[in-house]
Amino acid sequence: MNAMNNFPVRPGTGRSPLGLALAVPDIERIDSPDGSFVLRSRMPLRPYARCIGEWLEHWSHHAPERVFLAERTPDGENWNRLTYAQVRVQIGAIAQGLLDMGMTPARPIAILSDNSIDGALLKMAAMHVGLPVSIVSSAYARVTRDRSRLQALLRLLDPGLLYADDGAVYASAMLDCGTNCPQLFSRNVPAHATDLNNLRKTRETGAVTEAFTRITPDTHAKYLLTSGSTGKPKAVINTHRMLCANQEAIAQVWQFIDHAAPLALDWLPWSHTFGANHNFNLILRNGGTLYIDDGRPVAGLMEKSIRNLLELSPTLYFNVPRGFDALLPYLELNESMAAHFFGSLQGMFFAGAALPRPLWDRIKAVALRHRDTPLLFSSAWGATETAPLVTSLHFHYPEPGNLGVPVPGTEVKFVPNGDKLEMRVRGTQVFPGYRDVPELTEKAFDKDGFYMIGDAGRLADPVDPNAGILFDGRVSEDFKLTTGTWVSVGTLRVRAVAALTPYAQDVVVAGHDRDEIGFLIFPSPALRSLAGDNSNIMTGEHLAICPEVRRTIAVALAALNAGQGSSTRVARAAILSSSPDLDAGEITDKGYVNQRRVLASRSHEVERLFGGGASVIVPATD
Repeated sequence: MNAMNNFPVRPGTGRSPLGLALAVPDIERIDSPDGSFVLRSRMPLRPYARCIGEWLEHWSHHAPERVFLAERTPDGENWNRLTYAQVRVQIGAIAQGLLDMGMTPARPIAILSDNSIDGALLKMAAMHVGLPVSIVSSAYARVTRDRSRLQALLRLLDPGLLYADDGAVYASAMLDCGTNCPQLFSRNVPAHATDLNNLRKTRETGAVTEAFTRITPDTHAKYLLTSGSTGKPKAVINTHRMLCANQEAIAQVWQFIDHAAPLALDWLPWSHTFGANHNFNLILRNGGTLYIDDGRPVAGLMEKSIRNLLELSPTLYFNVPRGFDALLPYLELNESMAAHFFGSLQGMFFAGAALPRPLWDRIKAVALRHRDTPLLFSSAWGATETAPLVTSLHFHYPEPGNLGVPVPGTEVKFVPNGDKLEMRVRGTQVFPGYRDVPELTEKAFDKDGFYMIGDAGRLADPVDPNAGILFDGRVSEDFKLTTGTWVSVGTLRVRAVAALTPYAQDVVVAGHDRDEIGFLIFPSPALRSLAGDNSNIMTGEHLAICPEVRRTIAVALAALNAGQGSSTRVARAAILSSSPDLDAGEITDKGYVNQRRVLASRSHEVERLFGGGASVIVPATD
């Protein structure tokens, strides 16, 4: 199956100090007269699968009894597990049902609910016969107070079929949006809708095989929606070529994955490229097992994740920094749980935002108490438009912030942009364009065909491209002070979160067209404890006038400012009353704070920050 079973260590790979077979970076740098330069791997991209359905066909024949998907039973007491063989049977039936309903590639199948086995079966069945899928964040349908955003997304997609798991939860949202297409549910099915179980009972015919055979690498597999952090959401075309090539590149640098049969417990949403294209596809491509986590790193749900981790022994663990921050106290306080968690773990992976150094150090310290070899703590860089991986950290680096190096088949171009280097991407995994908006597609690429991703980076070692790339913020988030000084929001935010650990859940950097930089601080439970607010009832203003809170934050700000210039020196901070609001778009599915959205939705807090007063905290002075 296109290099899937070539398990011996290949040239350019070796056993790393981490105890795993990982590719040794072999990156070349090509300089241009205009000051730009390109990094690319000398390791060529191997042949890859024609479509993602080939992975399922392979494992349903070679490991039919291995569990592929599992989720909690409705009572929460047990696990509902499906093997590769069972999944293949159900996908064949559902795919036939979709063909019988007259579904065509012209209009995608839209999924509105959270991760579930039924949602996985539907999306895989659709893609198995060349029907594109779009998974919409459930927040738009279930949490939102305003249906206008969901309506806009569905108008953008123009779906041929709408699916959600529970009609009692999602049917009203679907009806409110007035989309002219059939509706499909797994339970509590309204009279006007179709029951997914009816499709599951369909008899597969040769039509499924014929449709599967017609899929090409350029067939549209998905339309993933951008978060809208830099404008209106767009439907990003993801082809089978993008998805399959990217997983092959991952397998080339994570050499151990080819024969690891990974087991993962994961909550990351399939509406986002990290949870769907990276995590789900990595499990499927490598014949692994995915337990769908019914918890997530928020109050009231983290306990479910902990219960699941106590039952399971993942070999790979994926999360965003917020998730690691929520998990770490359990590991530090419970040696038995930590020993169980790290016992079978081959690697941990984070994406979505930079990991603060104190959190990185604490995780590694706990791991070292329960492991004979160091832990592979990996990260990467990419986007919805790159399916998703551009770079991979597949080597040891002593601190967080390194994005790794370009994976095989990928080029990263660094273009001078003010005092930064803007990164652009070209490769097999890069998208062909945005659906039905050719003018935006044209603007997304430069004259040499590089996708302009909007991030900045710099080399970890200016003379050694094998040392990796350091993230240097988003070009679009950066702003100028009235002094004309540019502020690098991404890098400053990472330093701020680290300096304010454990008192800041997150930080938003403000100061556009102002004389100085200010922070809006999302308070953590530790900060509220300083004020004796164990019931989470105090406002940000009340927290800020508590003497112990003021002193602690002021000292941390002073330490952050030590030795810094005007572009990195914070002059003031205000504490917010509430956590980031997913419903308002303040936090993305990736789990990081949308800086621009917070500044817009909480403009009154920005005015309070720069207006001064008793609730504004300034750095301590000697």
